[in-house]
Order: sequence, then C-alpha cells, then structure tokens
Amino acid sequence: MRKAVILFKGIIHMICVIYILNSCSPVTPKKVHNVYTVEIKQMKFQPAELVVQKGDTIVWINRDLVTHDVTEIPGKTWTSSPIPTGKSWSLVVSQSADYYCSIHVVMKGKILMQ
Repeated sequence: MRKAVILFKGIIHMICVIYILNSCSPVTPKKVHNVYTVEIKQMKFQPAELVVQKGDTIVWINRDLVTHDVTEIPGKTWTSSPIPTGKSWSLVVSQSADYYCSIHVVMKGKILMQ
C-alpha cells in the first residue's frame, strides 16, 4: 500500500511538471517595423533608394519650394495626392517599387524589399 501511495504521488508530481512545462510556451517576439524618411528637396528624393522590409513605413516630406507627389511606376498602383511644401505623405511598404514625381518626371526613387 505504501509503495502505491509513493507511486501515485510520483505520477501526480510528473503530471504537474508536464502541465507547467506545456503552459510555458515560448513567446513569439512581435515584429518591429521601421519608419524611414525621404526628403523631397532640390527637385530630388533624398535618399533616392531605400532598402526596407515588408510592413515598414516610408514618410516623404516635401522640403522643396514647389508641390510634388509620389507615384509608383509603371502601373501607378499607388500615388500620393499633391504634397505642398512642408507637408508629408506616408506609405506602408508591401513590395519593391520604383516611383517618381508625376509633376516633375525627372524625379525618381526606388524602394527595395529585403
């Protein structure tokens, strides 16, 4: 009888240990997304090329003397409205893209997804 009680206590102890270990599942770290700034000045996107990860945000700030926009090329799948001097526009990145200012077509930039 005494051996049965010791065995029973051992089994209960083992069940408790297994339960505790199973309830301590590892925590998956939350993905931290970065925010990048592109300044629009002197009729250029600065920097003209950014390397980002999916879910990162890019903020374009117009520091030039005239209004600009930011438009994906070639398909115009996304575009900002005109961005006046001192204002900004942002985009959460989902894929690599080339872009330009449709008001001043010589202005070009590139988003590269890692």
